Amino acid sequence: KRKRAATARRQHLKSVMLQIAATLQEKEAAANEAEKANYLAEHCPPLSIPHSMQELQELCKKLHAKIEVVDEERYDTEAKLQKTTKELEDMSQKLFDLRGKFKRPPLRRVRMSADAMLRALLGSKHKVCMDLRANLKQVKKEDTEKEKDLRDVGDWRKNIEEKSGMEGRKKMFETSGES
Repeated sequence: KRKRAATARRQHLKSVMLQIAATLQEKEAAANEAEKANYLAEHCPPLSIPHSMQELQELCKKLHAKIEVVDEERYDTEAKLQKTTKELEDMSQKLFDLRGKFKRPPLRRVRMSADAMLRALLGSKHKVCMDLRANLKQVKKEDTEKEKDLRDVGDWRKNIEEKSGMEGRKKMFETSGES
């Protein structure tokens, strides 16, 4: 019964907290709307449209002047923002340098031939073909007598049977004396 009462109490407290949070959110939204309306009333007076052509032209000139002022402010703030972000990047780089820890970019393994590398580095200037294997010497393998004997023997068990006993040792002696 205690556990059930404790969970019921927790659920009741949770629902009360959610209700309070919902009312606070509604009040905050209403306050934001009122603040927005006040700001717009203060900074954007109601537009009175004149009826004559000359008054309309003057109104357009005023609006264009205000637009230019706003564009200048926007440009100035963008320039300040870029300057501060550049300063932040420089400072963070100096901080990394002072700490001695360098941020290494993740490297990917790239399969590229020597020709492709030179073409990437030198661009269209690259004319030389770097075929590294073309300059290597080709060595012809000479067949030695031992290798021929090994190929002729075939099965190793026959070779051992022939060399076993006194006759095999005699054969070995005779073959070593010949060469």
